[in-house]
Amino acid sequence: MTNYFHKNNFTETKLLAQIIDLTYPKIFEKYRSKYDYAWDNHHQGLLGLEIRKIKDDYFNKAKVRFQKLSKLSYFIENTGDSSRILLLGNSKNFREITEKCSDDKNIQNFLDKTINNFENYDSLSYEIKGKQFNFNSAYVMGILNVTPDSFSNGGKYLNPDQAAEHGIEMIDKGADMIDIGGESTRPGSDSISAEEESKRIIPVIQKILLERPIAIISVDTKKNIVASKALQHGAVIINDISGFTNDLKLVETTKKFSASLAIMHMLGNPKTMQQNPEYENVVEEIYDFLSAQAEIAANSGIKNIFIDPGIGFGKSVDHNLEIIQRLSDFKSLGYPILIGLSRKSFLGKILDLDVENRDVPTSIVETLSVKNGARIIRTHNVEYGVQVCKLLSNLI
Repeated sequence: MTNYFHKNNFTETKLLAQIIDLTYPKIFEKYRSKYDYAWDNHHQGLLGLEIRKIKDDYFNKAKVRFQKLSKLSYFIENTGDSSRILLLGNSKNFREITEKCSDDKNIQNFLDKTINNFENYDSLSYEIKGKQFNFNSAYVMGILNVTPDSFSNGGKYLNPDQAAEHGIEMIDKGADMIDIGGESTRPGSDSISAEEESKRIIPVIQKILLERPIAIISVDTKKNIVASKALQHGAVIINDISGFTNDLKLVETTKKFSASLAIMHMLGNPKTMQQNPEYENVVEEIYDFLSAQAEIAANSGIKNIFIDPGIGFGKSVDHNLEIIQRLSDFKSLGYPILIGLSRKSFLGKILDLDVENRDVPTSIVETLSVKNGARIIRTHNVEYGVQVCKLLSNLI
């Protein structure tokens, strides 16, 4: 299957709400231009609550009441279900206003949930294979590519014994989980068969678990057949770059094995994703996609869900930088944020560095990302990643 997500195919019309961090002047100006507001009191900690895809019948009532309750309410009115409202302030302000503004308890509960998700983000916790993950701190996912053509370490760990040895080494250096990938997803790469992908990863899973039975193994795959085989052999997390748009059965399989699921956003597919990617609002479009896919997964009964904005997967350098700056926006969804920044090409383009020289800038952007809300960092250099997480756990 090749029905990867594309923004033009995403037609979800359900009401959406997002808390936006307006701390960065560039982001503040972006929304001021969008809503044409004259207010100029930009300051640290300023938030926006954007409610979008509002139907006409609710919008007209809400507009009148929001205007009475807050001078910092702004509106974009369209026909159908595409109108939107922006409130400026903080989460306490938002809660007070929304409690007074909604005659519809379903809408009020939805907005309360959005605010609660944002406020209580650091209280999230999951249990995976008997280990408790408390997401007031960040954790390290070590990358183990068993492919001949990945952009970093491609071909280095094709031998299952060498791959398992490296995985065990990362565990011993402090990795909380190992993410094994049998198919390259670098820009321009071609897909391989499920049979070949399984052949690459299953022996590695077996060998790692033989030596480290309590190891938490994640498998980077978009194919249900591969996911099923990996889970049968001891993997406990499925990390799907397509956000299960490639194969919806993957959700059922993940639930069947009581496994965890990481949902990533990608524009297009690995073969074409970096061919001039375009968005009207990159964070909003990713947010809406992750919201819809996470809801499908949650409704299917999957308990442990991670969301990943997909750095470098159909994004320009500027897109990637904005996502990192605005990572806290995704807290409103109520799921721990996973992010993969390790040795990505945007770092090389900004700093003119080859892949093998990108570990220091990787640590820098990982640090900023954890500060902004990332709770799983997917990285090649586990030693550096552990230092980032350990240091920040004492600072935030």
